Amino acid sequence: MSADSRAPFKQLVALFLRLGFTAFGGPAAHIAMMQDEVVRRRKWLTDTEFLDLLGAASLIPGPTSTEMAIYIGRRQAGWAGILAAGACFILPATLIVAVIAWAYVRFGSLPQAAGLLHGVKPVVIAVILQALLGLRRVAVKTPFVMVMGLVALAAGFLGVNVVAVLLGTGVVVALGSWLPKNLRSVKPPAALLSAAPFGLLPLFLVFLKIGAVLFGSGYVLLAFLRADLVQHYGWLTENHLLDAIAVGQITPGPVFTTATFIGYILAGPAGAAVATLGIFLPSFIYVAVSAPLIPRIRRSAFAGAFLDGVNVSALALMAMITWQLGRAAITDVPTAAIALLSAVLLLALRVNSTWLILGGGITGLLLKLLAH
Repeated sequence: MSADSRAPFKQLVALFLRLGFTAFGGPAAHIAMMQDEVVRRRKWLTDTEFLDLLGAASLIPGPTSTEMAIYIGRRQAGWAGILAAGACFILPATLIVAVIAWAYVRFGSLPQAAGLLHGVKPVVIAVILQALLGLRRVAVKTPFVMVMGLVALAAGFLGVNVVAVLLGTGVVVALGSWLPKNLRSVKPPAALLSAAPFGLLPLFLVFLKIGAVLFGSGYVLLAFLRADLVQHYGWLTENHLLDAIAVGQITPGPVFTTATFIGYILAGPAGAAVATLGIFLPSFIYVAVSAPLIPRIRRSAFAGAFLDGVNVSALALMAMITWQLGRAAITDVPTAAIALLSAVLLLALRVNSTWLILGGGITGLLLKLLAH
């Protein structure tokens, strides 16, 4: 993409700051909102370019939606865009989580957010469905690719490892395109103290390791955090860990800001900063190294077919997550009505998804107040 066609730097910053404050619902919802903004509305990327970035982000460790933000920043504003898009997407959620962590340490419990989420979740389902419908036309290039997407979807529902699904589909689609061609031719609370030494450097290294090797969802993050912080070091109790994961789920932006909450309750603001830096730093490095390679991969017929396979499997896994989230989000007539109305407004009237997220949250709060 030429320098003339890149979005102005200020627009990039404004977009990801706004998404950082309003992108509820986890990685699939974040990616759907990014697709709506950068493909449909601003036309910074084509559907194919967006899918290529999504495929690459799905293959490297770390938070996929954060890495998508960083990739988009790199495409739109070069190296400065890497830092700008990533930091602007992460920072709002980090600040919100830090405030919640302060309240948690001071008052000993989490703020109640059930009403907010009750209205936001069905909107999120509509946003993701809109993105799936838009990307499907580009991802499903041939009947063979469509079949492999269905196989990937079935593998996802059967619990096959996410990385195995992505790589396996990529390899099969690449071979399918290649073979015919060749044949033709602060101090932690007292309850958290343990014999294991605690300090800012060990805290940083624990989260750096997690950010460098973790694939998958927030549930995988929960397993890593439990193994290291509860079982190995004994810095956290099970209840503190579950509260930390809950905060990551109910706040906008990356779920990995769970690290901010844990760092704060262990070592105050310094701990929050160290843990946040540790878990997100590998993503910036991975994207900086891999971003220049993506156009080269697409130019190669064999490697491009591999990327096609990765893309359709990433879309299939996103569809599986949408089904699972939908079952949890649409639980009664009001949530079904919110989801249906949101889908109509998105697909027919192209209303900005951010306004629908905010409207859903307000509606959820009002419904909870009326119920009481």
